[in-house]
Amino acid sequence: MPLKLALPKGSLQSSTLRLFQRAGYNVAVSERSYYPVIDDPEIEAMLIRAQEVSRYVEQRVLDAGITGSDWLADSGADLVTVAELVYSKQTLQPCRWVLAVPQDSPFQKPEDLAGKRIATELVNVTRDYFGKRGVSVQVQFSWGATEVKPPVLADAIVEITETGSSLRANRLRVIDTLLEVRNCFVANRQAWEDPWKREKLDNLALLLKGALAAEDKVGLKMNVPRAGVDAVLGILTSLRRPTLSPLADPEWVALETIIDERTVRDIIPKLKRAGAEGIVEYSLNKLVY
Repeated sequence: MPLKLALPKGSLQSSTLRLFQRAGYNVAVSERSYYPVIDDPEIEAMLIRAQEVSRYVEQRVLDAGITGSDWLADSGADLVTVAELVYSKQTLQPCRWVLAVPQDSPFQKPEDLAGKRIATELVNVTRDYFGKRGVSVQVQFSWGATEVKPPVLADAIVEITETGSSLRANRLRVIDTLLEVRNCFVANRQAWEDPWKREKLDNLALLLKGALAAEDKVGLKMNVPRAGVDAVLGILTSLRRPTLSPLADPEWVALETIIDERTVRDIIPKLKRAGAEGIVEYSLNKLVY
């Protein structure tokens, strides 16, 4: 019986499909279908809004899925977290749910909102947040376009943000952060207790985490004169100690390492000046620790 997998539809859909591709799974999505075709006959995928993934996985309609830690917290679902996957719509950074108010409002802290209207999709988490502070507010479910509701339809909002650009565009300022969001690969307990499904889930999690780990890394290999090895090693920052291999010429060695992609443009000229030759940069699909 195949593993039934929920993939998030909406803002995370494109980044999730790219992640699966880097992990080695090609997923084809038709514009009019909620059933992607994946090149693994042991997996059946379905596109579902992230807000609903935990419900259908907990009800065993689906075995596993990817959703945010925010929706897990809001739903209270009893699920197994197979892996945390830190990525967002645009970046590899976690998103945040924030409490925001109009820029020109007098509100400076959560306590200032006592008796006020708070619009959000994350209703239960927001109620718990204010409840723990002893602040009585009216939490109203928002069906979307939450940023435009203050000050007419709400006094403040609790909204998710990645870069903050949408909040700034709507003249809102953040007065607190409720939680950081990490995407979670979750499974129901029945699927997790099935030996075949658990192995399949573990394998998939390993490859997805490996793809994320490789996202901002590149490999470098080069030839280095033995006399210059110490100088080259002093320049490199690496995941592990660089690999050194002998060459046919005993006065030279081959060196290979993994570094942060953002440092390459600064490091390669230094490596060249230190005596390295034949420097090759290559991209990585997966990096498994």
